[in-house]
Amino acid sequence: MSHLICTSALITLIFVMPFYYFYIIDNVNVEMMKRELKEVADYVSNSLGNLYYLANSTDSEVVLRKNLDLPSNIRDSVYYVEVVHLNDSTQSIRARLKDNSGIYADSWLLPGLEAYQENWSVESSERIVVAECFSNSTGVWVWLTGG
Repeated sequence: MSHLICTSALITLIFVMPFYYFYIIDNVNVEMMKRELKEVADYVSNSLGNLYYLANSTDSEVVLRKNLDLPSNIRDSVYYVEVVHLNDSTQSIRARLKDNSGIYADSWLLPGLEAYQENWSVESSERIVVAECFSNSTGVWVWLTGG
């Protein structure tokens, strides 16, 4: 009788363990993608902050551009980088996967930046992403474009 119990327990473990294994592996992959997206969002946020400081240091109208060195994909997934805004005021930079928008990371922007109304989001897939900043006497605007 104990032989039958041990055999059935072993067979059950053989079929049940892969489900738990793949569940844990999927969670690890999601966490790694979030960390990579966070690095991208931080890099874009810092770049826009640097452009803001440069544009704000002059009294004349100025347009600044910076080519961003971003990976073309994250874990074989295309992603978006977007300026999150409320009305026209910028809040943060969000990097999110194209095929799973629930996987994303945010990085805060400096206060005082305005969002340019046409270019809030850009897809990073084998394209150059350009961060741009425009400053004049009324304010400083930022946006992203794909080259």
